[in-house]
Amino acid sequence: MIKRTIFTSLLLVTFFICKAQVDSTLQSIVYKFDIKQEIGSTSWIHTQNAFEEANKLKADVILLHLNTYGGQVVFADSIRTKILNSNIPVHVFIDNNAASAGALISIACDSIFMRPGANIGAATVVNQSGEKMPDKYQSYMRSTIRATAEAHGKDTIVNGSDTTYIWRRDPKIAEAMVDESIYLEGIIDTGKILTFTTLEAIEFGFCEGEADNMDEVLNKLGYTDYEIVTHKPTVYSNIKGFLTNPVFHGILILVIIGGLYFELQSPGIGFPLLASCIAAILYFAPLYIDGLAENWEILLFIAGLALIALEIFVVPGFGITGIAGITLVFAGLMLSLLENVVFDFTNVPGDEMVKALIIVSSGTFLAFAAAIPMTEKLFTTGALSKVALQGSQKISEGYLSFDPSLANLIGEKGIAETQLRPSGKISIDDELYDAIALIGIIEKGETVDVVKFEAGQLYVTKA
Repeated sequence: MIKRTIFTSLLLVTFFICKAQVDSTLQSIVYKFDIKQEIGSTSWIHTQNAFEEANKLKADVILLHLNTYGGQVVFADSIRTKILNSNIPVHVFIDNNAASAGALISIACDSIFMRPGANIGAATVVNQSGEKMPDKYQSYMRSTIRATAEAHGKDTIVNGSDTTYIWRRDPKIAEAMVDESIYLEGIIDTGKILTFTTLEAIEFGFCEGEADNMDEVLNKLGYTDYEIVTHKPTVYSNIKGFLTNPVFHGILILVIIGGLYFELQSPGIGFPLLASCIAAILYFAPLYIDGLAENWEILLFIAGLALIALEIFVVPGFGITGIAGITLVFAGLMLSLLENVVFDFTNVPGDEMVKALIIVSSGTFLAFAAAIPMTEKLFTTGALSKVALQGSQKISEGYLSFDPSLANLIGEKGIAETQLRPSGKISIDDELYDAIALIGIIEKGETVDVVKFEAGQLYVTKA
């Protein structure tokens, strides 16, 4: 009995020693990635790659290091959706600024920590000039930021027999970061857009705490033994982010359409066509690599160009061929931006279709709007004026494609050196000339009279 007790005790001691050793080697994996630039296509690509890598590593937590003045709403919405749907907890450390689109992304995170002196808010939608966009854009942003705050749910507070439910992040406060008409007593007056400092954000539930660095954030989250894995963007992802930017896409479409237009205005120059081809490659290549642009969509674009060329150079006028060509080019450019499966658009969000339509339409419109006046300027007084033919060779200025002295041969006699059926050669005073028989066929050796000279051509009859 005593031996059994001693043996059991030794087993238990050994078990706990081994367990302690194993536990000591189990570190939490913290996956960190940065957004420290304008929110755009590059930020979205980095976010996608970061979440994919974090999932492969089976990270315990994702920590976003954020410092941005905002950016494009469409990409901020994609990032906040990615955060809300993440199976791994996502926390954000605001290092100075989380303005506009940055505020939307921050509110999507499970918790927010801010550096002393940092700011969050001012999420009104503005254009490139900083001017406030129309209310339909503000309405979308109000709804989005409100829904993001609501996604974190409510806290339950029990006080005796009373139960109170309080929003973890008040949707009305989030909405006040967009809409200046909202009044919240003790927080914001009407006519002002809400922006919180660090202490204000903590007071009103939009920040879980103040921190000076990432390690302090992790300590406040309860992580003591951890390994930080930092996302390192690749050169390819940066290039891809630039090439897939909607603004750049619009510019590429402008160059594609504009280059074709310029080339058609002065065929054979080559530079506009080369620019158009390069722009088409830059447009389709990243989309093809990304799996958006399929082979058949690129072939649609090429077929459209072929039909347009056929309409211009072969088929007279402008009809079905030209309209079909323009339609195919437009469809090829637009479909390459969507994640459709052939003509199945079930899983394509409506806003993505609208965005693709706007990009292609605006690029095409600007191409024609700019190309028409630029054509005249470039090919008349501009850099290409010496490449293209500018004037016509007028007869009044002495430009002729034939020898006018041949008219002096009218009334002369000659000999048919070849059979004229009706054209052939004649000799006059031992000189050979091209001639056309005005009536019937003239056999070789017969005498002829030159009766007419017209458009550089001698006309003869049998003598």
